[in-house]
Amino acid sequence: MIEPGRVAEPAPTTPVSVSGRDGAETTTMVLLPRADGLPDIGWIGRPLPAADIRALTAPASIETTSWNAWLIGAPVSLLPEHARGYLGRPALLGHRIGPEGPGSDWSTAFGPGSVRCTDGSLTVEATDRAAGLALRFEAEAVTGGGLRLRHLLTNTGSGPYVVDALDVVLPLPTGAGEILDFTGRWARERQPQRRALADGQWVREHRRGMRALDGTGLVVVGTPGFGYGHGEVLGVHLAWSGNHRYAVEQLSSGTAVVRAGELLHPGELVLAEGETYETPWVHANASAQGLDGLADATHQYVRSLPAHPSTPAPVMFNPWEAVYLDHDVDTLTTLVDTSAKLGAERFVLDDGWFANRTSLARGLGDWFADPAVWPEGLAPLVDRVHDKGMEFGLWWEPEAVNPDSAVYRDHPDWILRTGDRSPVLERECYLLDLCRDEVRTHLLDAFDHLAAAHRIDFVKWDHNRDLIDGGDSRGSGRAASRRQTLAFRGLLGELARRHPGIAWESCASGGGRIDLDVLERVQSTWVSDVTDPLSRQSIQHWTAQLAPLEYLGAHVTAPVSHQTGRPGTLDLRAGTAFFGQLGVQWDLTKVPARELDRLARWIELYKEHRALLHTGRLTRVELPDGLLAQGVVARDRSEAVFSYAQLDEIVPVPPRLRIPGLDPDRTYRASLVAPEDPQVTWNVQGIHASGAALGTLGLPGPERAPQSAALVHLRAV
Repeated sequence: MIEPGRVAEPAPTTPVSVSGRDGAETTTMVLLPRADGLPDIGWIGRPLPAADIRALTAPASIETTSWNAWLIGAPVSLLPEHARGYLGRPALLGHRIGPEGPGSDWSTAFGPGSVRCTDGSLTVEATDRAAGLALRFEAEAVTGGGLRLRHLLTNTGSGPYVVDALDVVLPLPTGAGEILDFTGRWARERQPQRRALADGQWVREHRRGMRALDGTGLVVVGTPGFGYGHGEVLGVHLAWSGNHRYAVEQLSSGTAVVRAGELLHPGELVLAEGETYETPWVHANASAQGLDGLADATHQYVRSLPAHPSTPAPVMFNPWEAVYLDHDVDTLTTLVDTSAKLGAERFVLDDGWFANRTSLARGLGDWFADPAVWPEGLAPLVDRVHDKGMEFGLWWEPEAVNPDSAVYRDHPDWILRTGDRSPVLERECYLLDLCRDEVRTHLLDAFDHLAAAHRIDFVKWDHNRDLIDGGDSRGSGRAASRRQTLAFRGLLGELARRHPGIAWESCASGGGRIDLDVLERVQSTWVSDVTDPLSRQSIQHWTAQLAPLEYLGAHVTAPVSHQTGRPGTLDLRAGTAFFGQLGVQWDLTKVPARELDRLARWIELYKEHRALLHTGRLTRVELPDGLLAQGVVARDRSEAVFSYAQLDEIVPVPPRLRIPGLDPDRTYRASLVAPEDPQVTWNVQGIHASGAALGTLGLPGPERAPQSAALVHLRAV
């Protein structure tokens, strides 16, 4: 093994490795250097015994080549290339535009290069002198036990080099036979789908820019039948908010890989001589504890980030479903007072506050208070919110502009467009070209002015349309999705730098922009525009595969859903929002006093359990279709809280609820989490049982009650 800090010209018998850190499980990557090219990835998964790694370096093993077959079935290079005999899709697709035109240097053959292995990182550098390219591969350990990986490609030749694709490609461990990814749409984000691994490619491409309502966001490959708490799995996530491509590929030889990378439009990325392209980071986590093991690794990583909120996620009141665009100062002031009495800690003024916003077709882009609605500006409302002890938040959508707005009338050339045509209108708006200096200056100045005039504590950053036909606005018309994604990141970063006291929420027509690149920069997300609790149960359940519960904006809304027209009890609505960042989005002026009291009690209960919910280990339980169970177990296993939801028709005999993850040798006392007169009967109050019994036999299920949710708390005694 190469010692940390030492640079080595790899010899065929010298494997190198890097492992994740500070996790319940650890992911390890082992590289097996080759004399004729880039190293092979001998293994990525849970750590292998040192004795086995030493055995794999024996010369006899190399002569038979059985060492690679023992690990993954066939060798897979760090950068699969046709020139080295890989018959699937190469990791790098591109060509040079030379004196004789395009098409040269399309096939690469990188040399063995050098390897640097330091504490928590591994770097491989290599060149292909004939093609005029230099490659740098980086692997870094991250908190939670996982790894993040990327390539950097530099054009060292003469003439521009066109990059069509550059993926991080990882071999699948032996035994992997099933794929899980996600699909969705507006109001139905992150719905899981499974399929068996087979010859060919299973490809998921996203071409909508920074609104991935149907994007997978994660690909998991594992042993057939893997579940929440069982199965060997490898999860791959691309930390990128723009266009992207995931694929699982199996060759007829049996070699199988998973890959992820940015999806580039034709001609979008052209490297001038000396220019470098950095791929987005790809996060890889392996677990022998199924999907919950993967989720825990990612949650620990997110919770270690500097941007992670340092204080408990506040209970939020948002008046959107109470007033929509019909803003009235007196009504909103009443909602401030009422929500404060309920126990809300943050009041967020949603869409409708700015100039001429009488419909979704007007005003977007003119970021100053509408004087017709706010004759004294926003200050009286902002001050009222703060006087009531709450934070003040504001909605904005800086990337978009209505044609019926002052900024568009003054600067129609600022929008992303291809050639002389305007793109298709969507939600009555276009997208501003954030790469233009004058656009960034306009947006920064507009927000700085708002922040100077008012104490803003929170911003809900929305993004409500796809990037379609979006070219450089400055004349070339070249595809601009990648640059726009980077410019969004830069704009958010600059605003966060200028206004360090503001918390930021990512929203894109609901949950369209939730990825690890965004989670490195925000403090919450809006999970979905649908607030119907039955819809939300599944959406939140699977969004939590990536994002911790404290990031999942989840609101208690009206008794009849505004999106689906479906009724729901208050206990179902509150019990669903409980497993997220609980908020309220309901016209409180029309709520009976008894319901307000019950809602206030739910908020109290949430605050009592918030620290557990937002620090513990997510634990989900396999139940038949129509039932959904999830919980959070404290890191020290001293307590847990679980939800048991019946989503569909009456269940004749509700299955028992196992409580995995408790200390088997401790005794726990069960108690209902609900107001004093629960709407669902569950005979668990006061039960005492060992962690072993609760994890195997479990609690009896609640009464047969369709469209209901019941919560239970367990504390060690």
